Amino acid sequence: MIGRLTGRVGYRGADHVLIDVGGVGYVVFVSQRTLAALPGLGEVATLHTDLLVREDLLQLFGFPSPAEREWHRLLMSVQGIGAKASMAVLGALGADGVSRAIALGDWNAVKAAPGVGPKIAQRVVNELKDKAPSVMAMGGGEALAELIEEPSSDAVAKPRPATVPKSSAQSEALSALTNLGYSPGQAASAVAQAAAGSDEADTSELIRAALRLLAPKG
Repeated sequence: MIGRLTGRVGYRGADHVLIDVGGVGYVVFVSQRTLAALPGLGEVATLHTDLLVREDLLQLFGFPSPAEREWHRLLMSVQGIGAKASMAVLGALGADGVSRAIALGDWNAVKAAPGVGPKIAQRVVNELKDKAPSVMAMGGGEALAELIEEPSSDAVAKPRPATVPKSSAQSEALSALTNLGYSPGQAASAVAQAAAGSDEADTSELIRAALRLLAPKG
């Protein structure tokens, strides 16, 4: 099983890339979001991978984080969602967006993915709603920064902008709320709503906002 690849980008297609690992080229299918975030030709990138095996087909799919790969596997478990539809959902929403949409029961967000109709979108939300907390806790969106590896010694170093993964704050807030006694479902929904209100919120801000949402009304 190929779980991760690190190599140089040798080719970019419409829905796939070729990653050159020690002289061996791996064709990896990726979402449009991941494709856009990959570095240029000849630069080093890392993709977490999942291998689809069928009688007449072997396809390798690549993701910027283990959490996004897990969402791909979960999406594929839903009737009516194949690899193409899963990649469309992840391309439209990303791991954080999928986590938030499912935690909030927002099937309209899932329906926004190309080729996904309302019935399938509702099925995705209904079947995966109990899975959202565990995947959110993986810190899904440290994601895109991991696509670009530090250059090797024979490469010319280029400055990289510092990035702070927002979903690490979400996973920490989720953990804090469950430690306070809230159920994983309650915590995931509240963190998702809080994160939707502020993309730049840190852990403490997310916790405070989530607690306000969870406070008894009236």
